[in-house]
Amino acid sequence: MWFANFFIAASMTMVIPFLSLYIGTLGNYTDGYVQKWSGWVFAITFLIAFIVSPIWGRFGDKHGRKTFLIIAGFGLGISVLLMGFVTNVSQLFILRMFMGFFTGFISMSQAFISTQTPKHIAGKVLGTLQTGNVTGSLLGPLFGGVLADTIGYAATFQLTSVTLFIAALLVVLGVKENKFEIPKTESSSYSSIEVIKHITSNPILVVVMVVSMFVQVANFSIQPILSLYVDEIHGANSIAFFSGLAFSAAGLGNLFMSRNWGKLGDRIGYEKVLIVLLMLSAVFFIPGALVDNIWQLVIVRFLLGMAIGGVIPIRTAYIRQVTPLNIQGEVLGYNTSIRFLGNIIGPVVGGWIAGLYTISIVFYFSSFLLLASGLTLLYTVKHETKESMKHHPAHS
Repeated sequence: MWFANFFIAASMTMVIPFLSLYIGTLGNYTDGYVQKWSGWVFAITFLIAFIVSPIWGRFGDKHGRKTFLIIAGFGLGISVLLMGFVTNVSQLFILRMFMGFFTGFISMSQAFISTQTPKHIAGKVLGTLQTGNVTGSLLGPLFGGVLADTIGYAATFQLTSVTLFIAALLVVLGVKENKFEIPKTESSSYSSIEVIKHITSNPILVVVMVVSMFVQVANFSIQPILSLYVDEIHGANSIAFFSGLAFSAAGLGNLFMSRNWGKLGDRIGYEKVLIVLLMLSAVFFIPGALVDNIWQLVIVRFLLGMAIGGVIPIRTAYIRQVTPLNIQGEVLGYNTSIRFLGNIIGPVVGGWIAGLYTISIVFYFSSFLLLASGLTLLYTVKHETKESMKHHPAHS
């Protein structure tokens, strides 16, 4: 699963840095037209994923997660292969939409590994799995940039589809899914209403899920315009390479720390570590607005990656801890949906703020959002701890 995640993440990020440049080659379009369509083509994948994630989660709970992973791997491969043959922007838009149906591969693989892992080491194991996804995301943009410069955009799409098919084959041939007996106390059939009731009856779980969205909004508000920011502080010299570098620095920080954050969460509690990570991310976002050369930006992005990268495995481990086995897939599906909503809102808000003010202001906005998320989670955890002490004085 580590290698499958590596290939999926690398493939998905290989084409992101030059998606807008590819649109520019499909016709004689104005800059405004390309920017507008870049936003739509980028966002539509996440919009569809937002809608279908809980459905796939439920499908995974019922029919096994391995089945979904195979469907998703081949679905992504076919979508990306066909993107190399499009002749206009609406065909690309339709294929990115089609791709959205299969975008839950990485989050489903986390749910899959989570259910196959003993609870007390879930954080560490999910942190390790996360490094596969991150390593792929790190190398993807750099490889993609080099390939696009060498063989052209269309051929890069066609070549990228091969790695997606490899990921699907790795799951087919290399992964065995253990089926678990559902405890007698848990019914095996349940309605989506019951799943939503389970979520809403746990205030910390609700806040963790909403915070998931805000983390994505903060992160994605800067991502699509990062190359414009690199252009501002560095100039147009080797822009694709240096944008890739600024992108990848965050992933590198993430790679160093995500397993350690997972281990710490296993030991002292996932919600505590999540609060610390949100506060640290808020602090590390601010210097991004103050840098005046590319190397300062790379260092700041590395520090940010060390903190923000721990959020995903810690959050998945927490949801696993508080959710019965037979509905974990669907609950994680809702969490994925909420995250994808953040992926849609982030670029829109970031572009809007940058247009109204400057790109620097986007860094301050993201920092504020993360700080507010951390404080809200801290308040909720304290409040819930107090409430449970009131109801169960003997345990305290």
